[in-house]
Amino acid sequence: MIVDATNMIAGRLGAYIAKQLLLGEKIEIVNSEKAVISGNKYDIFETYAHKTERGTHTKGPFAPKQPHLILKRIIRGMLPHSQQKGRNAFRNLICHIGVPKALEGQQAEKLEKFNKSTLRQARTVTLKQVSEYMGIKVQ
Repeated sequence: MIVDATNMIAGRLGAYIAKQLLLGEKIEIVNSEKAVISGNKYDIFETYAHKTERGTHTKGPFAPKQPHLILKRIIRGMLPHSQQKGRNAFRNLICHIGVPKALEGQQAEKLEKFNKSTLRQARTVTLKQVSEYMGIKVQ
């Protein structure tokens, strides 16, 4: 199953993907950097900056800065990743920045019920903007 994350709300998309992974699906997510998080832009930036800055660089805790890894971490939080079934399900997930050459000709699903247009005038931030705030250059 190939899912296009463009303009999708990351949390709602993550919950759906986690459920499908637990049912045994193999899922690849393309355009992960275009997924959105709703809320105040500066609050979101500060939350993610705090996650990456706490601890030490050698002992952790470690938090991802790249947009595809942020989305993967959101989905991991919705799985029972400390149990064997959660680890097995998480192995079936692949997130990509953009569309890789191997998947260019294939049709990606657009899940309209998780689109940001379902929110009324909500303020949103893309995962690409969050990563750029933390100093990562996303192409």
